Formats: sequence, structure tokens, C-alpha cells
Amino acid sequence: MKLFDEIPVERPATPLLDTIDTPVALRAFSMTQLLELADELRAYLLYSVGCSGGHFGAGLGVVELTVALHQALDTPEDRLVWDVGHQAYPHKILTGRRETMTSIRQYGGLAAFPRRCESEYDTFGVGHSSTSISAALGMALAARTQGKQRRVCAVIGDGALTAGIAFEALAHAGHVDANLLVILNDNEMSISESVGGMASYLAKVFTSRTYTAVREGGKRVLSHLPGALEIARRTEEHMKGMVSPATLFEEMGFNYVGPVDGHDLPRLIHILRTLRDLDGPQFLHVRTSKGKGFRPAEADPIGYHAITKLEKNGASAAPKAPAQAPAGQPPVTPKSKPRKYCNVFGDWLCDMAATDKRLIGITPAMREGSDMIRFSREYPERYYDVAIAEQHAVTLAAGMACEDMKPVVAIYSTFLQRGYDQLIHDVAVQHLDVTFAIDRAGLVGEDGPTHHGTLDLSFLRCVPGMVIMAPADEAECRAMLSAAYHHAGPAAVRYPRGTGPGIAIPEHLEPLVIGQAETRRRGKRVALLAFGNLNTPAGEVAERLDATHLNMRSIKPLDREAVLEAARSHELLVTLEDNVIAGGAGSAVNELLASEMLPTGILNLGLPDVFIEHGKPEELLGECGLDAGGIEAAIRKRLEAKQAL
Repeated sequence: MKLFDEIPVERPATPLLDTIDTPVALRAFSMTQLLELADELRAYLLYSVGCSGGHFGAGLGVVELTVALHQALDTPEDRLVWDVGHQAYPHKILTGRRETMTSIRQYGGLAAFPRRCESEYDTFGVGHSSTSISAALGMALAARTQGKQRRVCAVIGDGALTAGIAFEALAHAGHVDANLLVILNDNEMSISESVGGMASYLAKVFTSRTYTAVREGGKRVLSHLPGALEIARRTEEHMKGMVSPATLFEEMGFNYVGPVDGHDLPRLIHILRTLRDLDGPQFLHVRTSKGKGFRPAEADPIGYHAITKLEKNGASAAPKAPAQAPAGQPPVTPKSKPRKYCNVFGDWLCDMAATDKRLIGITPAMREGSDMIRFSREYPERYYDVAIAEQHAVTLAAGMACEDMKPVVAIYSTFLQRGYDQLIHDVAVQHLDVTFAIDRAGLVGEDGPTHHGTLDLSFLRCVPGMVIMAPADEAECRAMLSAAYHHAGPAAVRYPRGTGPGIAIPEHLEPLVIGQAETRRRGKRVALLAFGNLNTPAGEVAERLDATHLNMRSIKPLDREAVLEAARSHELLVTLEDNVIAGGAGSAVNELLASEMLPTGILNLGLPDVFIEHGKPEELLGECGLDAGGIEAAIRKRLEAKQAL
């Protein structure tokens, strides 16, 4: 295997890879050629991600596995389902998308994850983890019903295997005796700590003085009974075997093979060819190294999970001009350079924990993304990473709230969707004091429709007793988190990915008043009612149109008086949100005006009734008409139409 120390800035020579437009070509290669192909594939993966940015640590780790799968299986007739999709870049390269890989995650380019509309080799659209076994099982059962002999394979990582849905699918597959191959790609990034902890615990038990004394004493007693000693020996072996992967999966009805070296290409191909022809549920456990072949990624697999694109000739990206503070806000200073909203949350969490011993921090495998690293180190006894188990995270918080603790659930908007029933049934129905810090709200960018957080205002607003706030800047984010935390009931603060406008962040923990809007500008005719980060373009448009600008802050409850006063004193209200229009913040304003029977004109601007594709957030907002130019144009069009009546 060829090792790399740097990401190539020029396209590497890949003579074998260049001949592959579909996996059919590689099935004619000799083993020597396949090994060379794996090296070329790794080199091209490094180059293409260097051009575009994106996930590549997981992809580097499955180069050999990907080659082996496409060599041993008759894809696309045989179905291959990748879990999550972070590791699917080599798959994309081998399935006709090599020369477009540099466009991945860019506006109009390839998607970050497998998508059925992109290639016939992408058999299932993914993005959220742990769905592959369920989907693959559905395909396998469909093939059986249709009398087809195709093989179906799901590739799932050890982290994704922590989710309940994965085990539900495994249990079902064993029960129905499906012709299904499940490959566990174990790179020891997520499950190793828990497995290691259990293994260490059992090792202590099996070597403890108490266990040894009982074991040896029992042997002496049983030695006088015919056959009893053999029974005891088998029982002991069974107890120890219960902690091995083989026993776990075989008890679920699978034929377990492994663990095997996931970078040993000849052995992988041999095993896959064998398993391909076996009936019933098969489970192959392969061990890989995340970032394999790229030394910096092998040394820091978390840091190299994904990268931004490299600048040409090693030049750094030009620094952004200093942000300008909105009217009436503290000026931007060197001390208050834009910070990521997740960093604001991370600092607030530690600061609030220092004042309240009841605070508990919970995350479903999002420690780094939600910036809970410092909290996990300073307050390890109050930090819980429940792995990829969003449903459990929410109900765990509910249980803690029942015992007078103050749980804070840090979760991405798109992943909160997975815990929605628990939010309703376990938290809201019981009116429990749980704070939800909802990161990545709105259009998150290059990861596309599976990761945008564009539905949360709609699905949260209909929940009785729920408080929902959205900050316009970093200072408001901190104050809203404090307000949500002190609110006696379920409360959510949803904030976008990335940095704020650069407003100075206070060190105190004073909350703002829930349900109280802020008037940022007084104007005529038009009132802009802006929610969250759309306050930034709203400020520009208000200046251009001499309009009133209200930073609404709270979606639920609304500031009724502010809305009604604006409706009575303006001929047009314009609501602005980075959520779908259906059921969102604008709908809340509409409902209030209808209940008060106010005839004021209203224009709801938000995201359209489609799933938004991938691209930079500013590109997508522009496409949706939610940048300053689009907002201004929509308002002028409505005013002209109103005047023409």
C-alpha cells in the first residue's frame, strides 16, 4: 500500500483508474492490478477532496473494501447500500463519477452522499446514520418475493451500529432468514470505548480473587461428581463467549465471519466471493483504519474526518472584511471577531454549569460538532454522549428532569427529527424542564437536503407548551440559552451553522425576556418581522426601503403586541425566516392576524415547498430569494401589485 504525507495539488497519474467507467471493468483485473488500482484510487480521492473539500477520512479507510465489493458483487444488479455515506466517495469514483468528483458538495455538483437520482449504483439515499440494514433487508425481501437471485449488501460503521434501528433490523433479518450480507466496518472510532470498557470490566471479573477462588473451589467439589466438571467448563466458556461479537450476531441468526483485516484486498475478495454464494443472513466483521494511507489522517482521524478545499499554490483564503454591527448594537471589535454559534453554546454551557450543579449536558454523538469538548473535560460526571441514539437522548433527558436535574440536549436540527416522538410524548406532554440547543438550523450548506435544518420551526411550533427562540447574533444566542434554561418547561434555541455577524458576547448569563421583540428600526409603509439570522439581510432591506425592522427573537410565544402594533401602523407586514413557509414563523403571524381579524397585507418569505439541494448557504439563500436583493425585489413586487389594485 502506498502511503501519502500530503494531499496532491495536481491530478495524480491514474492509468488503471482512468479505464474504469463502471465496476464491470475492474472485474477483469488481475490481483496485481487490483492492488495498483487501490493505490490509484486513494491518490485520486486525496486529490479530489483537496479540490472540493468534504469527508474523506472514512473513504480512505474503505478503499480496499470498496474495490473488493465491486469486484465480488455484480453491482448494480446486486444491491450495495452504504450507511450514512461519508465513506462512499471511493464508490462514487468507481461508478462513473470520477471526473466530476471535484464538484462534490458544491452548488450544482455531486451530492455529498449516495442519491438514487444520481446513479443506478446508489441504491438508497442516505445521510442520517444507521438506516442501511433496514433498507437492505427491504430490498432482500423484495427480491425473494419477486423470485430474483440478486444479492444485497449493507455496509455499516461501528458508530452507526450503536443506534437501535440497526439492531431492530438485525433481529428481523435473522427472524425472516433473509439472503442478506451485513458488513461491519469497524474503525474503532465510536464503539471502541464502550466495548473496551466492557472487556476491561469482564477481564477484571474473570481474574479477580473472588472469581478465582469460587472457580477453583468449585472445581474441587465438582471433581467428585461424574460429568459435572465438563458441564462447568462449558458453562464458563459460554459466559465468556457471550461478550464476543460472534456470539452476539450468531444469536441473532447470522453466520458471523471475522474480524478480518479490511485492508487485505486479496483476502477480502476471497471472503466476499464465498459469502456471496451462501444463503441466509451473513455478517462480515472487517477492521479498518480511518484515514488509511494518509499519515496525517491516521494520526488524527477526528480532525481529518472532513476538510475544506485547499487553496491554489498553498495560498490562504483572503480574510473577510470586518463585520459591521447592526444599528443599535455594540460595535465589532478585535475582541469580538465573529465566532461560531456552536462555540457560543460551548462557552455558555460551561459557564452555566459552574453556577448550577443540576445542569447535565447530553449529546447523541455530536460532542465535537456541538462544541462540548471543554464541557466533557471540565464536567465529565455531568456529560453524557449516548452515541447515535437521538430518541434515547431525549427520553434520558426527560428522566433526569423528573428528578429535578436541568438537562441540556445539544442536537442538530436534522437529527432532532429522529427524536420527535420522544420530544412530544416524553418531554412536552409531561411539561418537563428540558432545554434543547438546536444547532445547524436553516440551510447548512454542502451536505444538502438530508442535513438542512429547515423544518424545526414547523414541527416544534405545533407542540403545546413549547418555547422556541432564534437569535439574530451571538450575544442573543447566549442570552436566549439562559432564558431557555431558566424557563420551567421545554424550551428550544435554534441557531445556524457557522459564525454570527460579530457582535460582542457578554460574559454574564443574564437571560432576555421570552416573547419580547426588539425594534431595530422605525420606518413607513412596510414592517419587516425577521426571525433568527435573516435579521442581517432584513437590516439592509429596511434601510433601502425606509421600512420598520423588528427582530422577533421568539417564534413561540410571539410578541403579540409588537405584531399587532405593526399591523395597525403599516400597510404591509413581511415575515422572514430560514424555515419552510408551511407551518413556520410566518404562519404564526398569519394566525394571530386572522384571530384578531386585522386586514393588513402580509407577505411570507421563507423556504419553498421543496427539499433544497447542496451548496454554500449564501448561494442557496440567494436561490430562494432570501438574500437582501431577493427580499427587496419581492417586497417591491408586492407593493406594485397592491398599488395596481
